[in-house]
Amino acid sequence: MNALKLENVTKKYDSFTLDNINIELPQGCIMGFVGENGAGKSTTIKLILDLIRRDGGNIEILGQDNIKVGKEIREDIGVVLDEACFHENLNHVQIAKVMKNIYKTWDDKNFESLVSKFSLDPKKTVKEYSRGMKMKLSIAVALAHSPKLLILDEATSGLDPIARDEILDVFFDFIQDEQHSIFMSSHITSDLEKICDYITFIHKGKIVFCHTKDELSETYGILKCSQEELDRIDKSLIKGIRKNNFGIEALVLRDALKGNFIIDNASIEEIMLFFVKENVK
Repeated sequence: MNALKLENVTKKYDSFTLDNINIELPQGCIMGFVGENGAGKSTTIKLILDLIRRDGGNIEILGQDNIKVGKEIREDIGVVLDEACFHENLNHVQIAKVMKNIYKTWDDKNFESLVSKFSLDPKKTVKEYSRGMKMKLSIAVALAHSPKLLILDEATSGLDPIARDEILDVFFDFIQDEQHSIFMSSHITSDLEKICDYITFIHKGKIVFCHTKDELSETYGILKCSQEELDRIDKSLIKGIRKNNFGIEALVLRDALKGNFIIDNASIEEIMLFFVKENVK
């Protein structure tokens, strides 16, 4: 079963269109959702959570239409948005009391364990937290009611590298249960490369690709060459070009490229940059 499925999902605004989005997240997997600012990541997440209504297509969460899901399914969804939504004058103990009345599956011991792991000061209120501490609190709350699906919008932003590693370890532990899944939007592509099974790239409201991490590294590579060598390559195999004083770098479909070429591995960030900023000429 898919933890999450979007089929031909469309949302139209005056200046932007989310155009027939198709995404499938298998249960038990982590999907990284990447794209430049304004590409449609937050719009997609808001549609999944039914915070805005879609203009077309279908969205299923844990096998049910996202608009029709009942309270039981909603309890199976943990959400962390890019801004904390807790009252600024509450501390974590008071927040736990509120959440206990919202979620039947709320686990105080799990919550306190996460608060301790994240080194959140119990004496401080939310308004005294840094952005990173607020994100940690949001993650602790999202996990404390034992969800099956975590939906994360920039959950590691604002955190230093050590804190991000702590968070990623928590996500690794969470995903050990084969019924658990994570859909994770992030600008920090190095985090996604560490933990994700799938990478989905959205650009200008359209899905460019959705690959497993292994497929991504096998599909794309960076070729360093001269203009003369580049001219001999089938243009359909070139996805982006970057010129500098030392020659040319091209993002290519590595398996289809014939010839004695040396092709370097491409990171998620490099692939994004070639697609977003570079044009094939």
